[in-house]
Amino acid sequence: MGPLGRETWAQRLGTFRASPSAFMAGPEGEDLGRDLLSDLRSEKLSEPMKVALLALCLEYPAQLWPDAPAAEAAATSLLDTLVLLPPRPSALRRPLLLAATTALAAGGALSPASGASRRLLPLLLGLASGRDLGRSFGPASEQRPLQATAWECLRELESCRPGLLGGCLGLLRALLGREGPVQPLSLLLALALRNALVIQARAGAGLQGLLTAGDSSMEGGPWNWTLAEEGDVHLQPQAPSWPAAEEGECGLAALELSPEEARELRATVAQLLDASYLLTPVAQAQLLWLLGWALRGLRGQPPVLFKPQLVRLLGTAQLTLLHATLALKAAFGEALFTAQDEALLLRRLTLAAQHPALPLPTHLFYLHCLLNFPENWPLGPTGEEAAPLLLGSQLCRGLLPSLLHEPMALLARLHLLCLLCMEEEEKEEKGQDQSPRHYLEELLAGLRQRAALDRGPRALATLCFQASYLVAHCLAGQSVVLTPLTQGLAQLYRTRPALAPHFVDLLDRVGPELQEPLRVALRQEVVSRPGREEALRWHLLMLARVADGDAQSATLNFLWATATHCTDWGLQQALLRVCRALLRAGVGGGLADLLQALARQLEDPDGQDHARLYYILLAHLAGPKLGVALGPSLAAPALASSLVAENQGFAAALMVQEAPAPVRLSVGPRRAEGPVPVLQLQVEVLEPVYSLELRFRVERQLYAPLGAVHVPCLCPGRPTRPLLLPLQPRRPAPARLAVRALYSTPSGLTCHAHLPPLLVTFADLFLPFPQPPEGAQLDFFEELWDSCLPKGTESRLWCPLGPEGLEALVSRHLEPFVVVAQPPVSYLVAIRLPPDSRLLLRLEAAQADGVPVALRTDDWAVLPLAGDYLRGLSAAG
Repeated sequence: MGPLGRETWAQRLGTFRASPSAFMAGPEGEDLGRDLLSDLRSEKLSEPMKVALLALCLEYPAQLWPDAPAAEAAATSLLDTLVLLPPRPSALRRPLLLAATTALAAGGALSPASGASRRLLPLLLGLASGRDLGRSFGPASEQRPLQATAWECLRELESCRPGLLGGCLGLLRALLGREGPVQPLSLLLALALRNALVIQARAGAGLQGLLTAGDSSMEGGPWNWTLAEEGDVHLQPQAPSWPAAEEGECGLAALELSPEEARELRATVAQLLDASYLLTPVAQAQLLWLLGWALRGLRGQPPVLFKPQLVRLLGTAQLTLLHATLALKAAFGEALFTAQDEALLLRRLTLAAQHPALPLPTHLFYLHCLLNFPENWPLGPTGEEAAPLLLGSQLCRGLLPSLLHEPMALLARLHLLCLLCMEEEEKEEKGQDQSPRHYLEELLAGLRQRAALDRGPRALATLCFQASYLVAHCLAGQSVVLTPLTQGLAQLYRTRPALAPHFVDLLDRVGPELQEPLRVALRQEVVSRPGREEALRWHLLMLARVADGDAQSATLNFLWATATHCTDWGLQQALLRVCRALLRAGVGGGLADLLQALARQLEDPDGQDHARLYYILLAHLAGPKLGVALGPSLAAPALASSLVAENQGFAAALMVQEAPAPVRLSVGPRRAEGPVPVLQLQVEVLEPVYSLELRFRVERQLYAPLGAVHVPCLCPGRPTRPLLLPLQPRRPAPARLAVRALYSTPSGLTCHAHLPPLLVTFADLFLPFPQPPEGAQLDFFEELWDSCLPKGTESRLWCPLGPEGLEALVSRHLEPFVVVAQPPVSYLVAIRLPPDSRLLLRLEAAQADGVPVALRTDDWAVLPLAGDYLRGLSAAG
């Protein structure tokens, strides 16, 4: 079969793009890839059509070549086509390079045994390094674009096979100082460096001269297939954040570098940063991500390498660079950013967010940065939402929300206003009309007024409930805000009952601080105002959510009054759902009479059977069994009859069910002994539980997997011994433990529940060193002190003291770790941090209000954690 014409290919491409899977399953799908590769060499097709065919190769490589042999053959054919191109300028060279690279990477054919790989890799490196590859690769005018394309192809291969270019690090460093494209080379070097660090750390080896090895020293070519095989886990080239428990960072902490390797690494990072101003803003941001990611988890590499770039970054108007700067601040904190830098960043973000000509996405970005600003010294506990300390109400006056703002901007500004209200809780001033709380109440009242408009837009009602939820979430502990919010929402329901679905959704999402008072207020609104007939279905929907064992008489009177108006099937089902809610709440007595009346009165057979079943259950089952029978099924299918749906509750009693947790778990006093840190867990139960199994999962794999804890029986009011949970940290850092409980109830049900996460603090990881011989304590401490340098770090800070003084503070928090004591003014403290770090403290020359602390550690990552811990000792009491 000869080459296809232009019109035929245009028709085939259109059909394929409309539905690739359907086309490949059809009669022409099997020959598409072969025809495409063959016609790329045909002289009958124009270059634009061939470019369109190559674009298809780039977009759908997995469909065209679904396995490794097919991808290998396709890459070989594409490389042959590239070699056969005439020496004149052509638009096909760059797409052919990209298509061959994509075929090998997407088809899983990239390996040392692949002939196409052995051809492609030297070709790419030769083009990228500017070597003379002969006239077959085009005229001089195409060399610069081909060089940039080759760098991009190499970066794609390094992303797919991390470590592949680990042997090229020395060559890439040398090329960075020559003429040629700086941006693709910088990004490739940063990516290859990051991947090599991670892979070598996992292997427990150093860089082994990779940063100094040149092209001539590489046996079998520069491709390090050994590193590529070890780096089989895909490493994202640009991480969105650097949480303390990130798996890659934990691996980097184990990397041991020689002094020469450390110098070469710092020189490489400095070289990349010095040339970063030549990159586009997006590329600069990606470069900062990669380098910051590597240095943050690497011991002995101080972040001061980024300091020369801060002058340029702090004044940037590019959002990507601003985001990268804030990420560096979150990663390194006070080790890189001074208090003046922090104040400048906050002022810039605040003023920029107030610019009236900003597009909405940019405006939301600035507000998001303010809401999540990484402070050097946050006052509250880790993870707690709070406005930055330097961000006062005066500075944010131009960021107050208004009803004229777009919904997303209004919610973001409202979030900031809520954080300001949290700060103002204990700062009551005379001018209350100007206080953030007063402004917040006026704004919420305006939102409710717009939502109450009859037949008003649904978006206005949605915005009102979103704002109410946000306020309830941020200000859950402030009754002075929640009380008027509850009253206002009750008034809104009274005005517009059609918003009942919004109220039900809000009740399902808010915490008990607003949920309980709002539920009581809404129930009172429903039972005291039956309303018009058209509002009856909304009243029944609301009552099914808020009905409980309280106010039984008023609720039953309402149901008796409305039963005669429930004439259609929908209203009858809504009425029966309220009865079901009352059954689960334990209401009897008058409910039995109502159910009997409904069984006789309702015309629909399904409604009659439903009411009769409820009456039988009420008459024959006790409270706990009735709750089980009416409980929701874990996976109840949609059934035609609501009577049959009730039987799903009985089946649920035979399955493992999710239930509210009857177990309360908390962390008890610390145990500073043994080879590993151990958490003492205090457990309380609200009802008897049997065969309790507590399963723990460490978020982000910061620690080794934790074993389950088993308890045969627990009863309320009986004392229980603490449960011991050994920890095996992979690096010394705080963590969150997700907790799941599996247990049996007295009624024979097996249930599971998710408990609130447990926080492992930095101090929970402290362990003492072995006790030195009598009289050798000072020498032992000085030996530990000297061993921390040069690979570690030293810092000094001021630790405030409470009224009880230094001796009481050390006795309460640091006594097990004191090596040398000269009370009440001097203490030498040595703390062991698993798995293999140490923290040494000199508390000397104490004064009335504080004590200067000199600290040393052999782990850079410990420094900010130790600073936060020491500054918080006086507040901990």
